[in-house]
Amino acid sequence: MQLFSINTGYFKLDGGAMFGVVPKSIWNKLNPADENNLCNWALRSLLVKTDDRLILVDTGMGNKQDAKFFGHYHLNGNDSLESSLAAHGFTKADITDVFHTHLHFDHCGGTIIREKDQLISAFPNAEFWSNAKHWDWAVNPNEREKASFLKENILPIQASGKLHFIPTPIADFDSNHLLGSSEFMHDIKVRFVNGHTNSMMLPQINYKGRTIVYMADLLPSTAHIPLPYVMGYDMFPFTTLLEKKSFLQEAAQNDYVLFFEHDPINECCTVQETEKGIRVKEVFTLKQI
Repeated sequence: MQLFSINTGYFKLDGGAMFGVVPKSIWNKLNPADENNLCNWALRSLLVKTDDRLILVDTGMGNKQDAKFFGHYHLNGNDSLESSLAAHGFTKADITDVFHTHLHFDHCGGTIIREKDQLISAFPNAEFWSNAKHWDWAVNPNEREKASFLKENILPIQASGKLHFIPTPIADFDSNHLLGSSEFMHDIKVRFVNGHTNSMMLPQINYKGRTIVYMADLLPSTAHIPLPYVMGYDMFPFTTLLEKKSFLQEAAQNDYVLFFEHDPINECCTVQETEKGIRVKEVFTLKQI
């Protein structure tokens, strides 16, 4: 197995929304905001190469939205999905599987492209993976979250005829305080969490004798490791708090590698128990593992 970090660009979000109840006087030291209170965040996907599959975890924001949309989110930087894949010798046609942690626009927007008046798959040879609980949640969104679930990103995936659902565990965190999981394939387990959105999936990968967990929006960045640092975007923030606490204790005890989708600087870290709670132990890149 080989793993590659795939940077699809950067975008901006309101710092207060990203750090929830934490005061700006504190979070602004971690990711300084611009004059509009916006902080820059990465759109970092993960590419997993096995003997017979090339799996892309999340696809970034894409570029098919209009100028008004990008005026809110300020997509920036020199990287793109195409250029990052090419840097490792791959194209979108090489991808066999696209794994969606969840279907918010900044995680799945690059899956579908617009060609003239049609919305089609950006990955002509790929199968697509979600889960039934989250899919239903996304296609029937609540009023608070509907701006993150864009039909043009989601419905064409189903229309492709290549959508598959990963089984969700019968027991989840809400019922027994455990993070439920399912097997995706050899050496890749899927963890399910429900605080950010219903049934978000975190791939957990056995790699070079280490356990790597793709954090998606449970922990968007190293700055979100302290327990109170919960995004205002999370649908169920107290559930996020409990999920973070459980996961971070496990990660510290077992020396997991945390891979960050949105951290603008750090790709990976390990964590350790300190007097202040669990904090960053070491930061490094995927290549350094």
